[in-house]
Amino acid sequence: MSNLTRVAVLDDWQGVARGAADWMPLTARAAVVFFSEAFADQDDAAAKLADFDIVLSMRERTPLPAALINRLPKLRMLGMTGARNLSLDTAACTARGIPVCCTQGGGYNDSATAELALGLLIAAARGLAVGDAVIRTGGFQMGVPVGIGLAGKTLGVLGLGRLGGYMTAYAKALRMNVIAWSQNLTAEKAAAAGAVLVPKDELMATADAISIHMVLSERSRGLVGRDDIARMKPGAILVNTSRGPIIDEAAMLEALQAGRIVAALDVYDREPLPVDHPLRSAPNTVLSPHLGYCVKETWDGFYPQMIENALAFMDGKPVRVTNPEVLTK
Repeated sequence: MSNLTRVAVLDDWQGVARGAADWMPLTARAAVVFFSEAFADQDDAAAKLADFDIVLSMRERTPLPAALINRLPKLRMLGMTGARNLSLDTAACTARGIPVCCTQGGGYNDSATAELALGLLIAAARGLAVGDAVIRTGGFQMGVPVGIGLAGKTLGVLGLGRLGGYMTAYAKALRMNVIAWSQNLTAEKAAAAGAVLVPKDELMATADAISIHMVLSERSRGLVGRDDIARMKPGAILVNTSRGPIIDEAAMLEALQAGRIVAALDVYDREPLPVDHPLRSAPNTVLSPHLGYCVKETWDGFYPQMIENALAFMDGKPVRVTNPEVLTK
């Protein structure tokens, strides 16, 4: 039986990992397996990862709770992209003495997600997805919804951090008015970004389009609830490039089916989106498969660092460790 280190590269849903970095230094010393399909469930993940020493994961794709981590008997190091991962139980890794190594900077395109949000907004406003489908099936304009111009309309931004700030700047360039809200947002900070702070209820009721730019947490889960969706103007566009559970999915689906709102989504409660999910056939939608940060510049930063993390661990000198207390055990 070989003692060769086994490395699992998870969540390569676009099949980009091999071409994004030079894997030769790692494959010369370890058996590296790339997983391009999502696991069916936790039992499937536990079975397929049981023999791996190192798991390199993409942030918040495959959930890595304690219940899974503790079913991986050979796991000695866990890598993740980004600096934090709410779907990873770091404490469970620490309890077992498993270092968690992250990636930092390294060419990450920090505006990519906001750029996609802008694209989804424009696509929803102008019916681009329907237009593309119609023209590919022999039609032309008939059947394509009449769009709306964005100049002079009001964009409501939920979460005015880095990405929300970028989205605000894009909207201002389109001559939109921007209003914003989040739990800790001040009028001064909103004004500095080019927006006006308003109460959440007012934002939901008056915006022609709403774009969400918040981190998923217990405070933001279900933040856009049934009452909020009911307040939206008829035909208003709801853009979500943050995380699916921030929106009450059932309430959103009801509003879509009733033709009351339009949704432009990049994220979902469950990912990959199940084949039979009602959103796949819902009207008034533009759907993207969680491509927010999925650009070449991101992969050019993420994967080389993941390789460095694995090699450094194998050399007994872990780097970019988010739970450094394990190094003293």
